[in-house]
Amino acid sequence: MNPEAARSCREIAALLETAQRVLFVTGAGISADSGLPTYRGVGGLYNGEATEDGLEIEEALSGDCLAVRPDITWKYLAQIERNCHHVEPNAAHRAIVALERTHEVVVLTQNIDGLHARAGSGDLIEIHGTLARRYCQECGAEADLADPQVPPHCRRCGGVVRPAVVLFGEQLPGPAIERLYDELAKGFDLVFIIGTTAVFPYIAEPVLQAVRRGVPTVEINPAATRLSGSVRYRLAIGAAEAMTAICGALAAGG
Repeated sequence: MNPEAARSCREIAALLETAQRVLFVTGAGISADSGLPTYRGVGGLYNGEATEDGLEIEEALSGDCLAVRPDITWKYLAQIERNCHHVEPNAAHRAIVALERTHEVVVLTQNIDGLHARAGSGDLIEIHGTLARRYCQECGAEADLADPQVPPHCRRCGGVVRPAVVLFGEQLPGPAIERLYDELAKGFDLVFIIGTTAVFPYIAEPVLQAVRRGVPTVEINPAATRLSGSVRYRLAIGAAEAMTAICGALAAGG
């Protein structure tokens, strides 16, 4: 880590010493150190390339495609699930959980990989849902995660099962949005955005709101994003390295 980044980590740790409520906004980049490829939306596996079925990944993983060709949608969902099942939370996930011992921490994540939940995050808003749950589109019954059928079908009514995720073209879950608004209304003392290009307004807005209110903001991302020029601190390094350094400095007294 270069001296400038190390100094920023110490300054961020000093802010954490006096902060009470902290928001973490995370994207695919926080899971990169777990071995998951980063990709826009649900991907990384098909970044910029069409699928073997000739569809863009956004088309294959859309609500419209699930309605008419569930076999295609589930073909690629199954590939993503296999990638997620073979990885574990990394140091960045664990560092966020560790901060819950001393801070009121809220995590807003775009990720559907379930790694924040598996690491133990308590106050978690999975805005795009999670692969860790399936249900029947017809009767709503919970479905077996281990069902190898493509597409899987409900044991109760025979309907097509879907994962509890937001597919392309679908609306965000109302309860998750309401929770986000409620948390933002309470305010935060420090806001982190980690591993996301923040292309969605509901991901960028919590950070921009903090900037407008004078709340310190931290971006952790090796690549520059649309928010890089707005945040107070920008760490152009990986999430695990950054969060380990910040928590180490916090433990050492800033």
